[in-house]
Amino acid sequence: MMKKKQTKSAPCCPPAEPMPPVPKNIDKANAQLAALAKAIAHPARVAILRMLVRHEGCIVGDIVDELPLAQSTVSQHLKQLKDAGLIRGDVEGPRICYCVEPGAVALLKALVAGL
Repeated sequence: MMKKKQTKSAPCCPPAEPMPPVPKNIDKANAQLAALAKAIAHPARVAILRMLVRHEGCIVGDIVDELPLAQSTVSQHLKQLKDAGLIRGDVEGPRICYCVEPGAVALLKALVAGL
């Protein structure tokens, strides 16, 4: 049986997690917003996030092909986004497929809206 080849637009991640609750404690909300803002504080990370939203998931090689950055630099940016919970990565054989964590992006939007 042949395995279907992953395309750039095909989703490759499992179902999304629900949006975490917005902290009621202002100090916790501030800390959470600061952490998420730090994760998107570089134009390359914003570009990666936009790309993942647009493609509903990408293989690392696809991301590297679209950005004018070295693979190691892209990997560092992906790690920061993943550590912040904004994206997740799933291993597919020799490749890693990344996708947006919509609940975390919704939380970021809610925290910014609460400013």
